Amino acid sequence: MKLQIFDVEHGACALLTCINGTRLMIDCGHNANSGWKPGSYLRSQGVTHLDMLAITNYDEDHVSGLPDLLEQVHVNWLWRNPSVSATDIKNMKAKNGMGYGIESLVNILPTYKYTGWQPPEFSFVERRGFYAPYPTFVDTNNLSMAIHLNIAGINFLFSGDLESGGWNTLLKDQSFRNVIANTDIFIAPHHGRESGIYPQIFEEYQCFPHYIIMSDKSHMYDTQKTLDYYSSKARGGFFRGKHRRVLTTRKDGSITFNFNFLKGECLVA
Repeated sequence: MKLQIFDVEHGACALLTCINGTRLMIDCGHNANSGWKPGSYLRSQGVTHLDMLAITNYDEDHVSGLPDLLEQVHVNWLWRNPSVSATDIKNMKAKNGMGYGIESLVNILPTYKYTGWQPPEFSFVERRGFYAPYPTFVDTNNLSMAIHLNIAGINFLFSGDLESGGWNTLLKDQSFRNVIANTDIFIAPHHGRESGIYPQIFEEYQCFPHYIIMSDKSHMYDTQKTLDYYSSKARGGFFRGKHRRVLTTRKDGSITFNFNFLKGECLVA
């Protein structure tokens, strides 16, 4: 059983593969530099269907690989902030236009059919999504769906591109505050950019994870220089021969969490 966080530059894509063979992909960005795409990767592994695709954010960098994904595999279930319609997305993108990934998502939403009556079961996984309903916000970042995964007792939090308004709204929910306080692995919002920092989750709501992960490309903007801040908010652990607190796809490449049920442990590589 493993959770892979892929290097998709300034984007997001992760894949959970469970011991019963079910797969959950969280976002479906691609790497334009290397040519890596999520659908082509799954095909190369002999995978022809994806049990569930989760979308945390309605921006291009979270879905840029969707056209390839839909071409290569069948997606059984789509998990997202359901309060946002295809028309809402079009309206939010009216000023700057839609990329191919968002356009692909908008095109499938009105007619998307789920496979089966019940969503798939992911063995040894508990999952929950938290989101603000549209039109509480009318920007894509604060409409992000934060995803909590408890995988064999280890808590992961994918926070999309949440900014202060979205954090403030979600933290009104006691169950979300509980998730924050018990997070072991925190995937930083907005790829670790300054706009996603919400100090209260650490200072007031006791988020103190082992690792904080940033999915981002090489340094281009001052707002990416948040490594020291996030390093002060994590406990750290063993990673590739060193003690690390913050892991980044721009430095470390793809990151994999392997779950060993016999030993009751999780190893990150």
